[in-house]
Amino acid sequence: MIEYRIDRGSGVPAYVQIVEQTERALRMGLLKVGDKLPTAREVVAATAINPNTVLRAYRDMEQAGLVELRRGLGTFVTRSLARPGAEGDSPLRREAADWVARARAAGLERADVLALVTAALDAHDREHESHAPDDREGKKEEAA
Repeated sequence: MIEYRIDRGSGVPAYVQIVEQTERALRMGLLKVGDKLPTAREVVAATAINPNTVLRAYRDMEQAGLVELRRGLGTFVTRSLARPGAEGDSPLRREAADWVARARAAGLERADVLALVTAALDAHDREHESHAPDDREGKKEEAA
């Protein structure tokens, strides 16, 4: 079962943190279709946030088609976001875990690690966008 952690100093609303942590667990395969999320009462006890905040997060996830609220039974995962390579024993996951361990050993904080990864992703995306064929040129020729 997922255990939510709320970072009060992040500036990100608690309900958004719950949604993001659930999505991350779905992507990593830690949560699977049919799994039950903790009750709002359990999340409140573990995080000391308002019950309405938890319910808002669960409603947002239900509207996104990720979970289903079953009255009297709980909230259950209805859709996976896992991609190939998300398995716990995948080489990519091991490499990422090793890299994070090295980054932390080098004194990087969580925000530093996230900034490095985000910058690398942004650079990768920019590079691949600039090398992508420009379909507009072909369409201009067809129109002529």
